[in-house]
Amino acid sequence: MERESGTMKVYNIQDMVGGWYIGDFEPSILRTRDFEVGYKIHPAGEEWDVHMHAVATEYNLLLRGVMKIQDTVLSAGNLFVIEAGEWADPEFLEDCEVITVKVPSVPGDKYTKETWDSEEVDEETLEILGRY
Repeated sequence: MERESGTMKVYNIQDMVGGWYIGDFEPSILRTRDFEVGYKIHPAGEEWDVHMHAVATEYNLLLRGVMKIQDTVLSAGNLFVIEAGEWADPEFLEDCEVITVKVPSVPGDKYTKETWDSEEVDEETLEILGRY
């Protein structure tokens, strides 16, 4: 819920979907196709699909916790980049908090190995991917 305090607008992360608060979607505090920003909380042991983004590159800051991705153990303060087309296989070894920036913002640009290898990548999605 947005409220104004003078000229400043105040929002709550709990009103956003999945921690994403900037990007080409609603609700957001800034609607843009240029990039997405999200604040993600992952409990230790959370199951997360191996996935990739066909168009967007992810820039991440691990704020808290320890995780493993692509056979690399990361800890609080590590910055890591997942390029478009690169598979991510996160394993949350401790409770983690992550800030993620994806460039550009392309709704639906997340694929598991199952969806990518199947016929579930439809013509509309392929058309969108062809624009980038």
